[in-house]
Amino acid sequence: MIQRIAFGILCGLAFGIVSAAAQAQDKPVRVRGTVEAVDGQMLSVKARDGADLKIRMADNINVVALVKASLADIKPGSFIGSTAMPEQDGSWKAVEVHIFPEAMRGTGEGDRPYDYKPKSTMTNGTVDASVDNVSGSTVTLKYKEGEKKIDVTAETAIVTYVPGSKDELKPGAKIYIPAATKQEDGSLMAARINVGRGITPPM
Repeated sequence: MIQRIAFGILCGLAFGIVSAAAQAQDKPVRVRGTVEAVDGQMLSVKARDGADLKIRMADNINVVALVKASLADIKPGSFIGSTAMPEQDGSWKAVEVHIFPEAMRGTGEGDRPYDYKPKSTMTNGTVDASVDNVSGSTVTLKYKEGEKKIDVTAETAIVTYVPGSKDELKPGAKIYIPAATKQEDGSLMAARINVGRGITPPM
């Protein structure tokens, strides 16, 4: 009886370890880096942290280009995302703003911690109001759970999305992958890749 109980415990532990490993493998990861080589569907990428990565492109890969935009392009009703950092006075300063095309409205809506830097957040929502201030503009973003005011300054990188091409994924291209999945061979699978067109994706 004791042996059967012990065996059951061991089986349970083993199952838990396997499940945890599977979950870790399935957890999407973000990739920021530069394409170094292209071999068919496989990209060799030098990550921002110096790591050498192999990115396998899905057969139906969606390539989206990021191009420079301006504060004037952020208008009430626009659906945007912003990486922001907290200021000492409790306000939030935008590191970057990306303006979504109408077809992407609702993407990642909400406010959450982000891995750009410690304490950074990512907020995706609809511009409810924009008020000019001495450093630029304070934008109020509304999303399902609430709203957040973010200061957009002259230092804030502002970009927008346009249709991209797989041909842009060539050596030297600066890319950002929001959700790559780990494969058993150690590579990463990407269904969507954002590529900077003359810029480095600021996310």
